[in-house]
Amino acid sequence: MDAITFQKLKDIESRYQAVELQMSDPGVAQDPAAFQKLAKESKDIAPIVERYRAYKGALAELAKVQEMAKAEADPELREMVHEEVRSLEAKRDGLDAEIPLLLIPRDPNDDKNVLLEIRAGTGGDEAALFAAEMFRMYSRYAERQGWKIDVISTNRTGQGGLKEVIAMIEGARVYSKLRYESGVHRVQRVPATEAAGRIHTSAITVAVLPEAEEVDIKIEAKDLRIDTFCSSGPGGQSVNTTYSAVRITHLPTNTVVSCQDEKSQIKNREKAMKVLRARLYEVALEEQQKAIASDRKSQVGSGDRSEKIRTYNFPQGRVSDHRIGLTLHRLQSIVDGDLEEVVQSLIAHYQAEKLKQSA
Repeated sequence: MDAITFQKLKDIESRYQAVELQMSDPGVAQDPAAFQKLAKESKDIAPIVERYRAYKGALAELAKVQEMAKAEADPELREMVHEEVRSLEAKRDGLDAEIPLLLIPRDPNDDKNVLLEIRAGTGGDEAALFAAEMFRMYSRYAERQGWKIDVISTNRTGQGGLKEVIAMIEGARVYSKLRYESGVHRVQRVPATEAAGRIHTSAITVAVLPEAEEVDIKIEAKDLRIDTFCSSGPGGQSVNTTYSAVRITHLPTNTVVSCQDEKSQIKNREKAMKVLRARLYEVALEEQQKAIASDRKSQVGSGDRSEKIRTYNFPQGRVSDHRIGLTLHRLQSIVDGDLEEVVQSLIAHYQAEKLKQSA
C-alpha cells in the first residue's frame, strides 16, 4: 500500500473517532437531524476503518512472526512459523486489494429505491412476451434480495405479454445493484407462433431510475396539469365506472405520467408523482453528466439505453453481457431470478474501471 493511501486511511480513522465522539455529546443527541447526519457518516466510513485496523493488525503480527522465523532453530517449528507467515501475507494482500475499492467515492444514489421501467421494443408479440419474462426475472431477484416491489402501471397484451410495465422497487441499496441493468436486452429464440422453427431476435428496453425525493426535485403546483379519467382494462368492479385514473403533465418539460392500477384516485396520484419525480431527476442527472464530460460514452457506467447490453440466447442456453464479455451457460436459472453473479460481475468491472481512472 502506498504512502498516500495510508495517509488517507489515517485521516478517515481520525474523522471516524471525531464523529463517534460528537455522537456521544448529549447536546448532539438532542438534535435528531444532526445526530442522524453523524450516524450516516459513521456508518459509511466504518467498513473502511474496520479494514484499515485489520490491515495494521496484520502488518504488526506479520513483522512479529517474521522475527520469530529468523530466530527459530528447530526445522519443524520453523516450518510452522513460515506457514503462519504465508497465512498473514495472504491476509495482508487480500486487505491491500480490498481497501482501494472501499475508497472509491460512492454514488449518492446507491442507497435509493428505484423505478424500474420495461418496454417491449422490436419484435411485436414476441417482444411483449419477453418483456413479461424480464419483469418476472427482476421480481424474483427482488424477492431473493428481500426487496419490496410495487407495480405502478402495466400495459398488457392479449397473449400474456407486456407492452410496458413500471414498478417501484424498495429495499437496501437497490440502485447500487440494479443501476447497470439499464439498456437494450435482446432475446434470440424460436417463438411459439413460428411454424418453420426459425430463430427470431426481439428486444426490450430496461430503465432503472433512482427514486427522487421532494428535496431532490422541487415541482411547483403551477407547473402541473392533472387530469382524471376512467381506468381501462379487461374488466373489474371499478373499471370504466369511476374517475380513479390519473394523468399528470409537467408543463415545462411536457413530461406525461399516467397511473390507473389503484382503485383510489389519491393512491394513483401519489404513484404518478413518484414516477414524475424519478423521470425529472434522470433528466437533471443527464444534464449534469453532460456538463462534466462532453463525450458521455467515455464515462464509466453511463447506462445509456441506446446500448445493446445483453443477449439471452435460448437455443444455446446462454446469457451474454456485451459490456464486460461475460457469458454464462445457465440461462434458465438467470431468467428465474438467479441474477447475482451477473450483478456482481458488473459491479466488479465498473469498480475496476473507476480505480483505473482515479489512478
